[in-house]
Amino acid sequence: MTALYTDRLSVRPGETFQVHASAKGLCQLEIARVGRNRVVVQTHVDIATAEHPIPTAADAEGCGWPSCLTVTVGDWASGYYDLLLTAADGQSARHFVCVRPAKGQTGSRAAIVLATNTYHSYNWWGGANAYSDVTSLMTGRKSFADAMDDAIGVLSTQRPFIPLIVGAPDDAPRLINLRKRGFEEQPFAADYDWMIANGCSPYDGSAGFLNKWEHRFVEWAEGEGYALDYHTDYDLDAEDDVLKDYSCALFVGHSEYWSGRERDQIERFVDAGGGLAILSGNTCFWKVRWDDDGKTYVCRKWRGFDAAEDRNDPANATHLWSHPNFARPEAELTGLSFVFGGYHRLGMCASRGQAGFTIYDDRHWALEGSDLFYGDVIGDQVPLVGYESDGCRFQFDDNGLPRATPMVGVPENLEIIGLVPCAFGEEAGRGYAPVIPPEKLDVIAKVVYGDDTPESQAKILKGHAILASFKRGEGEVFNAGTTEWAHGLAAGDPYIARITRNVLTRFGVEPEKTS
Repeated sequence: MTALYTDRLSVRPGETFQVHASAKGLCQLEIARVGRNRVVVQTHVDIATAEHPIPTAADAEGCGWPSCLTVTVGDWASGYYDLLLTAADGQSARHFVCVRPAKGQTGSRAAIVLATNTYHSYNWWGGANAYSDVTSLMTGRKSFADAMDDAIGVLSTQRPFIPLIVGAPDDAPRLINLRKRGFEEQPFAADYDWMIANGCSPYDGSAGFLNKWEHRFVEWAEGEGYALDYHTDYDLDAEDDVLKDYSCALFVGHSEYWSGRERDQIERFVDAGGGLAILSGNTCFWKVRWDDDGKTYVCRKWRGFDAAEDRNDPANATHLWSHPNFARPEAELTGLSFVFGGYHRLGMCASRGQAGFTIYDDRHWALEGSDLFYGDVIGDQVPLVGYESDGCRFQFDDNGLPRATPMVGVPENLEIIGLVPCAFGEEAGRGYAPVIPPEKLDVIAKVVYGDDTPESQAKILKGHAILASFKRGEGEVFNAGTTEWAHGLAAGDPYIARITRNVLTRFGVEPEKTS
């Protein structure tokens, strides 16, 4: 078995990190910054390693393998650094580190925050993740329902990542149906044949950098001349002032999981005048916690109040951010919520949906110079709206424009630019077997409507993806409402690119001038 992990995911120039590996014989480690191009910055050869067993509770307690290499970070540009370990027998494995700017220095007005909490939540190396006992599911030892019952809520960062989280190939399919479902065609989700051929679990495509959302955004940004400073979710939890010298904080991956301290910092940043650019969906849905100086990640999801220590200390509990016990729904900061959104072009969830936003507020600042008008649709050719989306409840005013309904944290001053229907899950009894069955509708209904009656649960199933912005404190928030925004940039869509440039400009970020 060839596998590796590091003692930390985030480093600055001049700092060191430890590499822990299991492999046969002497190995080589190549370290490369990945952006628009892959640039090798360091290569280590003849690394002495040995094969190590996978501990029984590696998913929760880590591997405990000895260090085989200490790496000193040079004067490397801030970015995502791919670690490629190749063993003597030709087997290889990947990991990564995020290199931050040197302490007290910034190389940009924009900080991109990698969604590393999501990486950890979906990582099932060594057994289970926060969703399921995936190993037993993939080996056929447990049914899907039984495997989900055996999800774990305490995960170790001291273990490798599943290969398709940190090393998805160029041809990895997106988590959206690229075409509409045909007449009387059975529902489907993404590229099932590819997943089977590549041993991909239902969770591998939802997290990671390489050839996924963050990578696609960075490729576009660097091509446009934008400089970015990189940080991780954990950095915003561990240090109180990470964002203080920036004018814009960017979340462009599937940033589903935020800790309390991370959210505290982002709220302070926006309230003090910062711009929060959420170019994604399903943002800040779950509250999580860090223990043991970043070595233990607590994410109990639906079981967040089951543990005794959490029942007695709800401030540190982990559950939906919109849960009334926290009195702090995520939409107060993000403007939108997944509880009002859902899925599009997956299974029977808007299976023939347009996969783009219909524009309503064509005079919004984000659309300046975009040549977009009322009733236009953007992104339908990408497709732009799919996988997971955030939204809100709304009503149409006398001018035919949607106005946000202020509930579950959605701000009254939210400006809706565009929208498209989506679904929180598939309705039962409609003649098709569900591909994406709704999860815990009773809990969501109680959060949103105060009860879990069948009528309230049915309301949750129907939602919208919303493109919107609002002002908060001295700052402002722009929310794209879809995980797939970066794919619109990668596709070269001129409308999506114009809107993105407008957001960055408004939030104080301009491309570097080139001669």
